[in-house]
Amino acid sequence: MSYIAIKEKDLFINEQIRAKEVMVIGPNGEQLGIKSLKDALTLASYAGFDLVLISPNATPQVCKIMDYSKFKYENKKKQKENLKKQRESNLEMKEYRLSVSIDVHDFNTRVNNSRKYLEKGHRIKVTIRFKGRELAHTELGADVLMRFATALEEVASIEQKPAMDGRFMTMILMPKKEK
Repeated sequence: MSYIAIKEKDLFINEQIRAKEVMVIGPNGEQLGIKSLKDALTLASYAGFDLVLISPNATPQVCKIMDYSKFKYENKKKQKENLKKQRESNLEMKEYRLSVSIDVHDFNTRVNNSRKYLEKGHRIKVTIRFKGRELAHTELGADVLMRFATALEEVASIEQKPAMDGRFMTMILMPKKEK
């Protein structure tokens, strides 16, 4: 039998194993001792499982009797779960810049874009940059930010209230948890 292109991540099973003697571990984790490959394959077939090469670099090589398809399925499931956790921790933050004298259409466009982003589960940072005399009327900027938060209140909650940082006033919105 010839096997074409065995993936690196896949383990050698049954007839793919090329060793004369192997250390055999049973389906429940018990050591069955050093056996010839033929005997180990016979044991695995009697148990109704596969013989899987676990440690190819050991002397003698270590094989385990297990249900290989179930093993692969569980590994795939673990990888998906880890990927999901990784995605949750890598949520992005998108920044939207507004001005004190923002027009209604521009304001609505930014609200709609940020709504889509919040629905994906990401956070939003809303920033207003004060220019010249606008710095004397920072309450106007705070009003614009609060109006922005009010427009998105069904999908977002305020994580950080509007705060001044030099010439900028920032506010952070986070998506509401679905119940």
